[in-house]
Amino acid sequence: MNGSTTLLTRTVARLLLLPTVVASLAILVKGYAGPGDGFSAGVVAALGVLLQYLALGRREAGKLWPVPRAGRIGFAGLLLALATAAVPLFLGDPVLTHYPPPGAGVIYLGTLELITAVLFDVGVYLLVFGFVVGTIGAFASTISEEEEYAGPRSGPPEQEDT
Repeated sequence: MNGSTTLLTRTVARLLLLPTVVASLAILVKGYAGPGDGFSAGVVAALGVLLQYLALGRREAGKLWPVPRAGRIGFAGLLLALATAAVPLFLGDPVLTHYPPPGAGVIYLGTLELITAVLFDVGVYLLVFGFVVGTIGAFASTISEEEEYAGPRSGPPEQEDT
């Protein structure tokens, strides 16, 4: 546990993680049809994890489910985005051709249209989230190692009152 934050700060940070992820998913779903996209949604989700690092410390934040899997999450997102972009080549269409084509029937999941643009945005979301969380974890680990090897900090000598 990080000794430099209060119990209230740690509690609020824990409580804000789920709403941050939900907000990022809302940005992702809205992204293909309006302002927002997989990139900004991934950044918002990663900011929720960053808040955990700042409030709870490296050890506690490292216990969150996505943190140790950040590399795999980012790689899965990269593969999904590349596959969505490249599959049309094998069908004789230009790169990033989205399906179904304009005017064709679209499958709906509630109000969400299931089109390949959504798949591409999900891939970008996972890629950005995995990269940012992995980078945050690498920085936190490096800072922690530097502090461990630095030893006790020496400051200016204490002056006695005379």
